[in-house]
Amino acid sequence: MQKPSYIAVKEFVVNSPEESPKGIFLLAHGAGRGAASPFLETIAQGAVNSGVRVVRFNFPYMEEMLKTGKRKSPNSGNVLRKCFSDVVLHCIEREKVPSKYIIVGGKSMGARAASMIADKHQVGGVVCLSYPFHPPRKPEPLRITHLQTIQTPTLICQGERDPNGRREEVQQFSLSKSIQFHWLADGDNNFKPRKTSGRSLEENMADAMEAINRFIDDLL
Repeated sequence: MQKPSYIAVKEFVVNSPEESPKGIFLLAHGAGRGAASPFLETIAQGAVNSGVRVVRFNFPYMEEMLKTGKRKSPNSGNVLRKCFSDVVLHCIEREKVPSKYIIVGGKSMGARAASMIADKHQVGGVVCLSYPFHPPRKPEPLRITHLQTIQTPTLICQGERDPNGRREEVQQFSLSKSIQFHWLADGDNNFKPRKTSGRSLEENMADAMEAINRFIDDLL
């Protein structure tokens, strides 16, 4: 029998709580910035307050970009999902973490990959940050088919004016009852509001972290 092939992730960025973690939060990056992006760093630093170890990783194309300094296009969806699945399996099989204590998530592209593998691995939950419901400022193609049937508890934190899915359009979609939304006031794809809104990016990031930590606390 042929041994299964794994997509080896060469480096992880880990944020751990002071006490023994009650679970693992696997956090994937978006298309343009890697695991060490300021956005994900803020999310990771905040999520440890819920008592989980936050583990970030780079998809293969991003690892190659960081190694060579040359721009590369994201991997295919199949590769992204397999890479994420292999990280989950590593936690289950080698780290001996039960799947119900694993939360998967990510930003934009990473959020989509996480949500598409969640049911398969029966993880405890999904946290999507700026989910790409469609390409920027284009109503089609919609990327919601699996979100209509997903069974895993899912939190989607979305800026109200995210070009990949604005509040007024997303609220018209018929999605699984396993999904809950937390909207960031006047936020864009990075949760940043306009100055005229009277909100700040710091306020929106803190608001998102409160929602994420409540969600994780309820799950674990």
